[in-house]
Amino acid sequence: MDIVIIGSGNVAAVLGRKFRTAGHTIQQVVSRNASAASQLAYEWDTESTNYISLINKTADVYIIAVSDDAIHKLAAELRLNGKVVAHTAASVSKDVLKDVSGHYGVFYPLQSLRKEMNILPDVPVFFDGSDEITKTTLGKLAHSIAEENVGEAGDNARLKLHVAAVMVSNFTNHMYTLAEDYCRKEGLDFAQLLPLIGETALRIRSISPKQAQTGPAIRHDKETLQKHLDLLKDHPHLKNLYVLLTESIQNSSL
Repeated sequence: MDIVIIGSGNVAAVLGRKFRTAGHTIQQVVSRNASAASQLAYEWDTESTNYISLINKTADVYIIAVSDDAIHKLAAELRLNGKVVAHTAASVSKDVLKDVSGHYGVFYPLQSLRKEMNILPDVPVFFDGSDEITKTTLGKLAHSIAEENVGEAGDNARLKLHVAAVMVSNFTNHMYTLAEDYCRKEGLDFAQLLPLIGETALRIRSISPKQAQTGPAIRHDKETLQKHLDLLKDHPHLKNLYVLLTESIQNSSL
């Protein structure tokens, strides 16, 4: 397919690379950040512009990969009658694009993406469309970069997926951040925990997270739990989280 990518950030960069690897053509990169758009256009041997008025209108699909807040403003300016247009946000309704084209939808990559990724990650894709033409087109595009890791998800389903994604990615990473800070303050090497982090992530590929749960909370090991709380008396924020998560683990085992 011939594709125009609107945006020049992390999602735009990684999706563009995935599209090209799958054999699609990036006809144009459109972004208000002229420098970033130019860099991506150079990488993909294509053209760029930072003016919506100069957008190429001959492509098959237009992927809007900008921040959630920017989608509404862009939709008010963009008119692509008869073209398949989709944004990439989980928490924004597809209907924000209803005045852009009769064929509008969402192309949501469920992955944490960074422009500087040297190895393209697995990217599950969930799509939705205003009509069968849009759904068929976006579905084919999704399968070309994600093979079988593709699903159709409406606005409410995507929002629920996003909540779960925040839990497993953003919240989990915040716990890593707190543990790293704790290690630094206590003279420990956080790197010593990396094999454990890797093993836990690997384990839940074959069994459910509930089955993989270990530790003093699930064992109701009161003596060890109290020792940990005593150690955390100088870290009140961590201590509160420790108590909260211990209670959550124990309640989930009932």
